[in-house]
Amino acid sequence: MLSKTNAIKHGCMKERVVKKILIWGIGYFAQKFLENGYQGEVIGFIQTKKTQDFFMQKPVYECDEIPDNYNYIVVANSYTAEIYKSCQELGIDMSRVIFLYRMQNRVGCTDISLLKEILLERNFTDYCIEFGLHEESFYVIDSEKYQKLNKRPSFDILDKYKYPILYDKYANAGVTGNYFWQDLWAAKLIIRSGVKSHFDIGSRIDGFIAHLLAAEIDVTMIDVRKFPGGEVEHLHTIVDDATMLHQIENESIESMSALCSLEHFGLGRYGDPIDPEACFKCFSKIQRRLKKNGKLYLSVPIGKERVEFNAHRIFNADTIVKAFSELKLKEFVCVTERGMEYTSDIHKYDNDIHNGDYRYGLFYFIKETSYQKPSLN
Repeated sequence: MLSKTNAIKHGCMKERVVKKILIWGIGYFAQKFLENGYQGEVIGFIQTKKTQDFFMQKPVYECDEIPDNYNYIVVANSYTAEIYKSCQELGIDMSRVIFLYRMQNRVGCTDISLLKEILLERNFTDYCIEFGLHEESFYVIDSEKYQKLNKRPSFDILDKYKYPILYDKYANAGVTGNYFWQDLWAAKLIIRSGVKSHFDIGSRIDGFIAHLLAAEIDVTMIDVRKFPGGEVEHLHTIVDDATMLHQIENESIESMSALCSLEHFGLGRYGDPIDPEACFKCFSKIQRRLKKNGKLYLSVPIGKERVEFNAHRIFNADTIVKAFSELKLKEFVCVTERGMEYTSDIHKYDNDIHNGDYRYGLFYFIKETSYQKPSLN
C-alpha cells in the first residue's frame, strides 16, 4: 500500500488545497461573513479607497493594488454595482469573484458547489436568501426528511402550499435593539409614576404605546400619519402636524413622551412641510403645554451634531438640555443595540460619528415651575 505522500506523488490521492480568499470590505458585512464561518484562508482585505493598512491583523489593499496570489474575492459589501464596475475596469476574472449581495442580475461566481464549499451553510443560507435560491438551500433536504418521517396524509408537503422561509434558521430568538431599550425605559418610568392619562408624539405603537395600554393608561397620540384602523381600548388619536401642538392648551398635560420622533420634524420624510426649525418649535411648545410637575420622556439620536437628510437629525445631548431650559433634567441615559448606559456626562458623545450604529439619548425632564406669559412691556 502506498503511503499518503507517495499516493499524492503518484496521483492516487488528491490533497485538499486551501483556497486563498480576499474580502472586499472591512465593515459590518465583512465581519458578519467572518463570524458565520467559511472554508479557506483569508489573506487580506480590499477597500475601494484604502483608509488603513491592516484589518484584523491582515493587510488591506486598495482596489488597484490587489495581489495575484488569491483564489477568490468575496465581496462582503453592499456597494455591489460600484465594485462590479471596478472589477471589470481592472480586468479581474469575474468567475473568481463571489458577490454576497445582489445587483439586478446574479453576477460573478455562480457555481453552486463551489459557493457551498467556500461559504459554508450559514453564509450560503444568507446567499440563497439574497438571491431567492431556496431550492439550493437546506430547505430541500429538510422537506425531503420531513416527508419521509410524516405519517399524517393531511400534513403532507404539497407544492401549492410551500412557503419557504430561510432567514429564521440562524437568526436570534428576538431583537433587543435601540427601540426595545428606550421603550422599556420610558414605559417603566411612566407606569411607576401612577399617571392615568398620557400624551405622546409619534412614538412606536407596537412597542412603547402597547406597554402603556397594557397598564390601562389612557394614551392620546399625535402623528402626521394616519393610524391603523380599528378601535383600541384606552387609545385616542389625533392626525395632525405636531410642530405647534395647536390641539393642546398651555399647562394642560401631566405626562408626555416623544421617542425617536422629533428628530424627523421638518424634513419631509413623513409628508410634513419642510422646515429646518420644526423640531425646535415643537421643543418650545412642549414646555408650554406641560403642567407644573409635568413629566417629559424624550429620545433622539445623539452624537456629532448634523442632519442626515431626509432621515433625521443627530443632536449633541447638550443641545437638547438647553432647548428644554424651562424643564429640569432628572435622568439621562445613552442606549445602543447593546444595552443602556447611565451617565451624567452629557458631552461624552459630542464627537461620536458611529456610522449607522446609532446611539440614542434618553431624557427624563420635570417642569418645576408654571409657565410665565411674557410681559407686554
